[in-house]
Amino acid sequence: MNKVTKKIVVTGSAGFIGFSLCEKLLERGDIIIGIDNHNDYYEPEIKEARYLKLKGNLNYLHYRVDLKDSNALENIFKTHNPLKVVNLAAQAGVRYSLKNPLSYINSNILGFANILENCRKYKVEHLVYASTSSVYGANTKMPFSENDNANHPLSVYAASKKSNELMAHAYSYLYKLPTTGLRFFTVYGPWGRPDMALFKFTKNILEEKPIDVFNNGKHSRDFTYIDDIVEGVIKTLDEPADTNFEWNSDLPDPASSIAPWKIYNIGNNKPVQLMDYIRAIEKALNKKAKINYLPLQLGDVQDTFANINSLNKKFNYKPLTSVDEGVSRFVKWYKSYYKL
Repeated sequence: MNKVTKKIVVTGSAGFIGFSLCEKLLERGDIIIGIDNHNDYYEPEIKEARYLKLKGNLNYLHYRVDLKDSNALENIFKTHNPLKVVNLAAQAGVRYSLKNPLSYINSNILGFANILENCRKYKVEHLVYASTSSVYGANTKMPFSENDNANHPLSVYAASKKSNELMAHAYSYLYKLPTTGLRFFTVYGPWGRPDMALFKFTKNILEEKPIDVFNNGKHSRDFTYIDDIVEGVIKTLDEPADTNFEWNSDLPDPASSIAPWKIYNIGNNKPVQLMDYIRAIEKALNKKAKINYLPLQLGDVQDTFANINSLNKKFNYKPLTSVDEGVSRFVKWYKSYYKL
C-alpha cells in the first residue's frame, strides 16, 4: 500500500519525467507544487501542453521559476513547507553540453545547491533527485553498478550530475537530510523530449529524412520506459534513505555509513543494440529509415547497462515494459499529439 504524502515539490514538472511523475502522484491524492522555468532548450510548446494537462487538477500548483533564483525558490518553500522534494529540473543532454557547458554549471550545480539549502532550512523529510547513467563515463565493466568508480565523466553534463551526488552527500552527513540519487538509464516514452533519439528518429522517418546514427550504430543502451521509471521514483520517494544502510557507493568516506544518503541505478537491466531500437521504430511506423552513419560523437558513452540489484532488493523493483511495446506506445502518442 502506498504511503500517501502531502505537499511534494516536483521541480522540472513541465519536463518529461517530472510531468509523468506529477500525474501519478496526483492520481493517488498528493498535493503537488510544480516548479519549472519553461526554457527553450527544446520546443516550449510541448512543455506548455504537459503543464496544461496538470493544471486542471485542484491539487496541482505551478510556479514558473528558475532554480537559480534563490529568493523565488525560498518563497515557495516558505509558503508551502513541503514534506518531500523530487528534483528533476536540470539542463539535460550530453551533446548540448559540448556547445554550452556553463549552462550546466548554472542550472545543475547552482540550482541544485539552492534546492539543498531550502531542503535543509525547511526541514524536508526526503529529497529524491535525478542523476544519470552518464556518470559512469569511461567505465567499461558491465553492467554498471553503484559500487563502481564513477570518477571519470566524459561530459560536463555527467560531471554536473556527479557533483550533485557529492553535494547531496555533504548535506546528508552534515544536516542529516535524507537524500536519494537516481541514476536514470535512457528514459523514453510518450511525452518524451524532442532532443532525444526516439523523437528525432520518429520525426525524420515519417518525413522521409535520413536519421543520424553515431558510432556507425555500434551503441547499446539500457532503454527504460517512462512508466517503469516513475514507479521506481515513487517507491524510493516513499521511503527515505536509512541512516543505517548497506554501503554501496564509490565514495571512500567512512562518514557515509552514518549519512542518510543513497544512490540507485534505475534502468531496464536489458541493454538493446541501437540498430535493434531503430528496427523497433521502423516496425511501429511500418516505414524504413534512411540512415546516415557517423563516427562516435565526443562525450558519448558507447554502451550502458544498469545493474538494478540494489533497487530490486530494497523495493522489489522490476521494470516490465519491453522496447517493442514502449516504442509502439510512443509512436501512437506521437501521431495523436501531432495529429498525423
